Amino acid sequence: MRKLILFFILIAPFAQAQEYQDLYDEGNKEDFPYIEKPFKKGEELEYKLSYGIFTIGKGLVKVQPNTYNVNNRPTYKVDVKAKTVGMVGWVAKVDDHWGGYIDTTSLVPHVAFRNIKEGKYRKNEVVNYDHQSNMLEVKVIDKKTGKFKEPDYYEFPPQIRDLISGFSYFRAISFDTIQQNDTITVPAFFEDTFYNLKIIYLGKEMVETKLGEIRAHKVRPVMPENSIFDGEDAVLAWFSADRNKLPLKIEAKLFIGSGALELTSYKNVKYPVHFSND
Repeated sequence: MRKLILFFILIAPFAQAQEYQDLYDEGNKEDFPYIEKPFKKGEELEYKLSYGIFTIGKGLVKVQPNTYNVNNRPTYKVDVKAKTVGMVGWVAKVDDHWGGYIDTTSLVPHVAFRNIKEGKYRKNEVVNYDHQSNMLEVKVIDKKTGKFKEPDYYEFPPQIRDLISGFSYFRAISFDTIQQNDTITVPAFFEDTFYNLKIIYLGKEMVETKLGEIRAHKVRPVMPENSIFDGEDAVLAWFSADRNKLPLKIEAKLFIGSGALELTSYKNVKYPVHFSND
């Protein structure tokens, strides 16, 4: 249940590890190429997670209202919080806080952190990205001493994403330039592995949400073999087909039952949200 909640809030933890493929063409190799952003400072998105007919968790994705100087670059601070609610919290309590500082120009990560509380399990991790040397540093706090252990270092390719910056980057993709059934690849780093999340674009359709009927881009993440989702086509997701590209809804077929995530409220979005009756 804990992994299910984290997947829905962050979208990518079960991405398939494959050989890295550069998303940028040979003529665009700057360290920080400009990307048009579909969000602005202060945006807040709230979600509910359900299992069958039951609400089992909630999540918040927030872009902080200020920018921060990290590695001599202006950055957005993005916080993602996920927690169980109600009776589920008695059995498999989750209260996690993920965050990151991502470049305001290119949406690449500079710093990422995880403060994990899942039942009795605890993990506190900080990842620092040096885009000059293309090296990243992973630091984890020792549970016994409360101090950081010796860090691990990894060399990373240009334009790498982590889960937070990858989530932001995916929203910035121009779906209008993508054909139905095309595959979008978002490379990322998570824990000690480089990932390529492959997502198939399925076109536009109207989707019913708690907020109303909204025209949306429909996508299908390609799921690897795992113990939670029933097949590589088990997950469907919808992003608003306006300039915000808000993550609206995710549905998943599980080995036992089904799960769903749905946007319940939004604040300070950059552009008007277009409903079917607009």
